Amino acid sequence: MPFGLNAFVLVFLVLVIAVVFAGVKTVPQGYQFTVERFRRYTRTLYPGLNLIVPFIDRIGQKVNIMEQVHDVPTQEVITKDNATVSVDGVVFYQVFDAAKASYEVTLLDTSIIALTTTNIRTVMGSMDLDQLLSHRDEINERLLRVVDAAVSSWGVKINRIEIKDIVPPADLVAAMGRQMKAEREKRAVILEAEGQRQSEILRSEGEKQGQILQAEGRREAAFRDAEARERLAEADAKATQMLSAAVASGDPAALNYYIAEKYVKAFETLASAPNQKVVLMPYEGTALLSSLAGIGEIARGAFGGEDGKSIRRAGPTGPTAGPARDA
Repeated sequence: MPFGLNAFVLVFLVLVIAVVFAGVKTVPQGYQFTVERFRRYTRTLYPGLNLIVPFIDRIGQKVNIMEQVHDVPTQEVITKDNATVSVDGVVFYQVFDAAKASYEVTLLDTSIIALTTTNIRTVMGSMDLDQLLSHRDEINERLLRVVDAAVSSWGVKINRIEIKDIVPPADLVAAMGRQMKAEREKRAVILEAEGQRQSEILRSEGEKQGQILQAEGRREAAFRDAEARERLAEADAKATQMLSAAVASGDPAALNYYIAEKYVKAFETLASAPNQKVVLMPYEGTALLSSLAGIGEIARGAFGGEDGKSIRRAGPTGPTAGPARDA
């Protein structure tokens, strides 16, 4: 084969290989390639094997469409109540339109970070320090809504914006610590006062119940005493009635027995008094014996008489009573 023919075949093979490499493009998963024809965007290549016009079309931008995360640098923010705090965060975003992300904005990552930083100052600058420290979720939500609306024209979706740290000045941290300590001490004092109040209430309730029970006991005791006195009075009345009936029937033995019993009980009471050591009796010592003799005579008359008609009737005995006389 002539040398010229061999060279032509070799050049042709090289040209075919070059055309194949220039017209066949493989896009990896998670990326999209833009195609430019004479420096003008024409279409987007998706993951897999793609064909383009060799030497006319070329790959413009290789865009990562996976979710990406970038740190938001620390910055100083002045709050609504003029407190200066240091804030940093992270932003999560994802490209959903490779053409817009490539040709609508320059330096996409830098633009997103700058936009996020600006809106952090705007959102947090409109809030008090207490709101910043206690409403972090609200801050994240507001930032996400504002930044996502701003970057939608770039073919980008903001998935999350998270505030990592909010660092107040050292003197403000110390003041907050003192405030928290004062609040805890206040709560402790309130709880202690509530405990003492509850204890006093319970103690008062207990004393009240005790007094009620004591009053009920005294009332019950008074009722019992009154009932006992009533029964004693009824017994005395019945005894007096029976005594009167005996006297009316001409039998003084019951009257003598009654007087002797009262006499003995009176003397017993006088003798058993704890504050009495010496008892002066201004009557004859034989009076008591006479009374006892009268009781014995009554007993003999009631139980040992012959016919019940020859009983000696004893007169009433007492301190000035004389000896018994026959009826």
